[in-house]
Amino acid sequence: MEELNKVLHELGISKVKLAKCLGVSRQMVYNYLELDDISKWPLDKRVLLLNLLGIKSIDELSNIKVDTDYIMSVENRINNLFQNNIHSDITDSNLYNGLGKKQKELLANLVEIIKDGLEDDDDNRGLNTYTYLYHFLQSLNGSKEPRYILAYISKAAGFTGPMEFAFDEEQQFIFESIMFSAMTLYNSGTASKSQLVKSHQRFEEKISNKKEELLTRTMELNAIKIQALKELGYTEINEKNASEVIQKIAEIQSRKISA
Repeated sequence: MEELNKVLHELGISKVKLAKCLGVSRQMVYNYLELDDISKWPLDKRVLLLNLLGIKSIDELSNIKVDTDYIMSVENRINNLFQNNIHSDITDSNLYNGLGKKQKELLANLVEIIKDGLEDDDDNRGLNTYTYLYHFLQSLNGSKEPRYILAYISKAAGFTGPMEFAFDEEQQFIFESIMFSAMTLYNSGTASKSQLVKSHQRFEEKISNKKEELLTRTMELNAIKIQALKELGYTEINEKNASEVIQKIAEIQSRKISA
């Protein structure tokens, strides 16, 4: 069982995901994994597990090499296994209204992965991870770099070819080259915290300045909103006056630019 747990961990298959693959509860998966021999598993669940791992017997477990190709093959089997359930969820949910087929399937896969990470989350690692992901997604339209980061990760993980460029090819090429150099330095183990203190201080200063700018901008917009309401004789923004107030805000902003 130790070998099985090791392979599952290297594949990134959580107890929640394994439970869905086997069609049992998460608690039942814990019970199965506590057994000292997989031969004690119910036959149908044992067969499902072997098919999922792409092996004919548990004796082949020690021969498994968890590399990119193997991870992709297992992921494909899991995706095929979940495909019918995903299509059913798409059909039944209003969440997917207005989306094309590929967009629906992508959103369904994203929801499934996030739900999986949040369910098996005893130490809040999943919560923190997907909170950061949420912040990352919020920043996508603010600059081009977050998209380049996503592309780099996709390539580094083996999902995308190294010379595939979905965005600005030249800028993406430059960014990926710099990222590779930085990750090579990080993984080399030669960089230390003491060497990077000044660099991190500059990073901290930049973030602090950005937060200050955002706060200043928020306060400025709030002041303009209050001024717009005052000039129009309103006390708040509601559905009836929203359009008028927004136009007044734009007018006040144009005055400041002209001044």
